[in-house]
Amino acid sequence: MRQPIVAPSVLSANFARLEDEIRMLNASTADWIHLDIMDGVFVPNISFGLPVVEAISKIAEKPLDVHLMITQPERYIEAFHRAGASVLSVHAEASIHLHRSIQQIKSFGMKAGVAINPHTPVRILENVIADIDLVCLMSVNPGFGGQRFIENTYKKITELKALIIETESHALIEIDGGVNKENARKLMEAGADVLVAGHFVFSAENPTAVIRQLKEMA
Repeated sequence: MRQPIVAPSVLSANFARLEDEIRMLNASTADWIHLDIMDGVFVPNISFGLPVVEAISKIAEKPLDVHLMITQPERYIEAFHRAGASVLSVHAEASIHLHRSIQQIKSFGMKAGVAINPHTPVRILENVIADIDLVCLMSVNPGFGGQRFIENTYKKITELKALIIETESHALIEIDGGVNKENARKLMEAGADVLVAGHFVFSAENPTAVIRQLKEMA
């Protein structure tokens, strides 16, 4: 089985030692660095914004995978490009003109992702799946780290994989929320490509060993 792309989520990092945490990720076998942006409107929490992303980009040696959990994300696409995003995902539920947002993301040379909440059916992506590089399947309800993994995610991965094959899309399937050593292999077997792990990585005594474990899980 292929190795996953592992993207540790900085939301679970120690923000008092953020530079050290990013340098740890640089030295690890992580592929991407996942950044969750929350506005307190689309989700019931506020995380961090453009200044923090920009500061991280000056230290990071891995691509920044930025997940916008915000309303009207199209207003900030260019700003996150300038801040250093390599992959930018917007929520289907938050973007009124989703195809236009995808085009805008790509116009700045970033990979375009679309995220969907646990209750949102995969088929909502039917008319854009061929145009995007990444689908972020939320496997917890967005807004907080450390939540329990939603088991229905496996079914959604299977449905999404079928849609990708049907439309000849090249989109990667990213799983965000509750990823750990117990479910990583099963997620990959179902068709996932990218594993986002926050609490599982940053709460570990040896985060780099846990990241390596995820890479080798498949």
